[in-house]
Amino acid sequence: MTTQQQPRVQWLSRWGFVLAATGSAVGLGNIWKFPYMTGEHGGGAFVLVYLVCILAVGVPVMMTEIAFGRRGRGSPIDAVRRVVSESGRSSVWSLLGWMAMLCGFMILSFYVVVAGWSFSYLWKMLTGGLAGSGVDDMAAIFVANNENPFNLGFWSTLVTLATMLIVGKGVQAGIEKSVSWMMPGMVIMLLILIGYGVFSGGFGEAWSFLFSFNTGSLSSEGMLAALGHAFFTLSLASGAILTYGSYLPAGASIARTTLGVAVADTLVALMAGLAIFPVIFANGMSPEGGPGLLFMSLPLAFQAMPMGTLFGVLFFIMLSMAALTSSISMVEATVSWLVDNKGITRRTAAWGTGIVLWLVSTLAMLSFNVGADWTLAGKHFFDWLDYLTSRWMMPLGGLGMVLLAGFVLKSETFREELGLAPHWHALWLFMVRYVSPLGILVIFVDALGIARLQFGLHWPWLLGVLVLITLIGELASPRLRRTLAG
Repeated sequence: MTTQQQPRVQWLSRWGFVLAATGSAVGLGNIWKFPYMTGEHGGGAFVLVYLVCILAVGVPVMMTEIAFGRRGRGSPIDAVRRVVSESGRSSVWSLLGWMAMLCGFMILSFYVVVAGWSFSYLWKMLTGGLAGSGVDDMAAIFVANNENPFNLGFWSTLVTLATMLIVGKGVQAGIEKSVSWMMPGMVIMLLILIGYGVFSGGFGEAWSFLFSFNTGSLSSEGMLAALGHAFFTLSLASGAILTYGSYLPAGASIARTTLGVAVADTLVALMAGLAIFPVIFANGMSPEGGPGLLFMSLPLAFQAMPMGTLFGVLFFIMLSMAALTSSISMVEATVSWLVDNKGITRRTAAWGTGIVLWLVSTLAMLSFNVGADWTLAGKHFFDWLDYLTSRWMMPLGGLGMVLLAGFVLKSETFREELGLAPHWHALWLFMVRYVSPLGILVIFVDALGIARLQFGLHWPWLLGVLVLITLIGELASPRLRRTLAG
């Protein structure tokens, strides 16, 4: 098999893919987590390390996933199977596609619950349900919001329905059309909030918090955080990017498209920081990370602002759109597979998937209320979904993808699909064979708590290990390719 698979549908333009992929990457976590990590771990120094990690780990892996998708023109399962078959390799590798699709579905099963918080708080902001005199009052509102299964279940169900309604309309009429206004709308609202922040009195402090080049605050923990976020923020190893890549037109440059998504994701995250932290600092609050910042501190700050309700509504609309663009991407792999393999319409596949998603997400939602005592090994169902996907499935899936691309498949496959100049292709191949796997292994080991790498004075040792791995890999690669190919 030497010819590419032909898709039934494609993005109308490369820009449609960039918007959709950026929407997948910019979720709730990125709105608060990246800005907070930036301020906590050295400001501009952290951003610089993060960008290096994006280029060394995130971009090569994302290029690989997009290339798999466009070459195989199908869901993660079908695309990996077709590309592997083209190289005459073992079909066992298609298990990576199964894991990616399952991973995306599992993430979405608890993500719709978290996304429901943003929709719920948008309603509360509109109806005056966020009145409180202190953080304790806001914490009580947050707890009450989660303890009521009918309330929390309603909002998570609404997210599920909205997601399936958009996905059911198709790639162009549903996904691309929705992100073509949601992503620009999100950026416009961020710009309005940043504009307010400039005159709030806390903008200078926020700018310093985010961009001061403080290398003394950049510890080994901060470097690990930059590396981990560079991998997770791009929605890698969850089936989303690979499936979106299957709709990418043949003439679009994968390298330029990937860099565009990475830059847009980083810019939106930093813009979110410039929108959030001026409000926090202007009201003398602590820029703590986590849900507390978005759902406790910010609502309290909006109350103290002139026209606070308006800006609060704008913020939670933006947050809700970020949640929705991510949820759309995570379910597309499953819907795509059902359409391609079960002979059913996209609308039927979307609503059938939605029913199963609703059942699983309801179990995750109950972890906050009536199922609070239902634990296994000390973890609720919600926690298990998060633990299995972030600690195991995503790192292992990403590692498998780069090893498959770097050592197993015919080199012509990705040379043709990526269309890079020889020296750039050599650089990409070096990254996916050695640098990206090493980075993912570091993330994997750190996430499991097995050990923590200590950087700083040990950078020369780490560089020496990298060079040694590279030399061994180059010497052993023919044998390693034969072993992995089976």
